[in-house]
Amino acid sequence: MGRYIHNLISGGEGLNLDFKYCISDPQKIARTLSAFSNTAGGKLLIGVRDNGSLAGVRSDEEYYMIDAAARLHCDPEVTIRTRNHTINGKNILEAEVLKSPVIPVKARDEHGRWRAYFRQNDQNFMADRVILQVWRRSAKSRGLLLRFEETENLLLSYLRSEGRITVKEFRILAGINARRAEKILSDFILCGLITYEGSEKGIFYRLSNFSPDQTR
Repeated sequence: MGRYIHNLISGGEGLNLDFKYCISDPQKIARTLSAFSNTAGGKLLIGVRDNGSLAGVRSDEEYYMIDAAARLHCDPEVTIRTRNHTINGKNILEAEVLKSPVIPVKARDEHGRWRAYFRQNDQNFMADRVILQVWRRSAKSRGLLLRFEETENLLLSYLRSEGRITVKEFRILAGINARRAEKILSDFILCGLITYEGSEKGIFYRLSNFSPDQTR
């Protein structure tokens, strides 16, 4: 059992793993549950410091806090599976979150507003309206016919030369409203032409690894 936890820790935090020294705010941990649920699932190791050293959980309070986060601070509520591990006399709580069959799963932000989050590397980011649109349209499994006109070609040309773009930058560049900019970006994501990435400055869009020659 100890080897199992040490193997997880040795891989470091990432897309599917997060370390928590302790849980003091269920609303904050709910954002991680939302991000895991909306992305690819994941595990939290509670009682583990950021550097991977073992601190151990102090009491059953940690379990109740994460249970409250999943049931009361996520919408829809998140199902988690918990396991206790004892290593060198220290209790480590493992909480596994599966990818939700229905997304988005939302949690409250620091202002109490319901927001959806996604996981990127070892960080959680708030989904914008483009990402929410992609999730919603993906669930409907409908075909997509994409027409390349002046605005679409302008976007591709800009991304090839500049690397990435925000919704606001695209809207200003193309002289279109936010609704149309978001629709085009979501179309491109659904077609696999572009992808999104979170940052401290917001959500950026860039070309994906798949960019067929016929769009050039």
